[in-house]
Amino acid sequence: MTRRERTVDVLIVGAGPAGLGAATGLAASGVPRVEVLEREQSAGGIPRHCHHGGFGDRTDGRTSGPEYARRCTAAATRAGAVLRTGITVTGWAGPRTLDTTGPGGLERITAHAVVLATGARERPRSARLVPGTRPAGVYTTGELQRAVHIHHQTIGTRAVIVGDEAVSIAAAGTLRAAGVELVARVTDRPPAFPPMPASRHGAPLLTRTTVTALTGRTRLTGVAVRHQDGRTTTLRCDTVVFTGDWIPDHELARRGDVPLDPGTRGPAYDTGYRTGVPGVFAVGNLLHAVESAATAAAEGRALAASVRRHLGTGTWPAGRPALAVEAPLEWIAPNLLGPEGDRPLNDRFVLRTARQLTAPLLVARQDGRELYRRRLLRPARPGGPFHLPADWLDRADPHGGTVRISAR
Repeated sequence: MTRRERTVDVLIVGAGPAGLGAATGLAASGVPRVEVLEREQSAGGIPRHCHHGGFGDRTDGRTSGPEYARRCTAAATRAGAVLRTGITVTGWAGPRTLDTTGPGGLERITAHAVVLATGARERPRSARLVPGTRPAGVYTTGELQRAVHIHHQTIGTRAVIVGDEAVSIAAAGTLRAAGVELVARVTDRPPAFPPMPASRHGAPLLTRTTVTALTGRTRLTGVAVRHQDGRTTTLRCDTVVFTGDWIPDHELARRGDVPLDPGTRGPAYDTGYRTGVPGVFAVGNLLHAVESAATAAAEGRALAASVRRHLGTGTWPAGRPALAVEAPLEWIAPNLLGPEGDRPLNDRFVLRTARQLTAPLLVARQDGRELYRRRLLRPARPGGPFHLPADWLDRADPHGGTVRISAR
């Protein structure tokens, strides 16, 4: 079959909050040919099947996910961007040329700038190497929300959630909406500080507890766990939901030889959302799994200025120093220094830690020079973001070595 070839100014892959935010910002600022490709049949990303509130800005915390997705989609089309759903990107035919397939056949689209906004996904049970049988009744949060809110399927009667982060609370709400009793939430992490009341979520939170197996043949019958003191038990249930443990959807980036950051596992990128491939940008939870939909959308809008500069000058920075973290920190984003004057969103970097830190002392060094030292007043908890202010960037050498971030 013959491929139809054409050219656009900016091609955005992914119509979640980040991609739609980028499309809105670019089209509204006068970029003439902005096109968004989405493999799903509807634009909006993960919020489409998150029926709880809390989306949007702080002044409107009651907005549901589907309504937020509709608003983002409407804003992009109103600004003049072209949204095409049901389109799958199958590969790269050049640095800024993508091959696609969809209802209209095969295409080869070349753009002056490509924006990757493919988001992130939760690791399924198989990728977490949880042993046992393979019965029905095993979900990730996204699978659960699609089953309940989009396909209106019957879930079960008793459920266990494996995870202890914001998305696990969303999963508990979805189970309640489906009439499923929540037996417990299970995490191998220590208790949070300050402690969270067990009754707040309607079921006990079992900390320092490891899932050792799933039981049941055709249908799940239980989740076997081991506590820190060595005790073992089986939580009787017919449904289990694995939450969190996000990984970027980076397959397209890898196929395009876009360098990845070893910490985030998403594309390495600078404060202007530029990757290691000239003309290729990345934005949203592809870069830092996982932040809120509002943060992803804000990043998309902020990206527009960087893309416009590239369209106007055609230049691309080279030799940008990396930012690297030391244990127990897991990663930092952005993870490359940008050209002088570039600042990250909200003038701060996002950090993750592998263990809880109480009032951590953050230190940034480059080539033996200390650029930053400050103690945070709040604890940092695994699975959630905390931030490094960017007020030290003017002291960093844009041609120097790696900037190393530590926390004590």
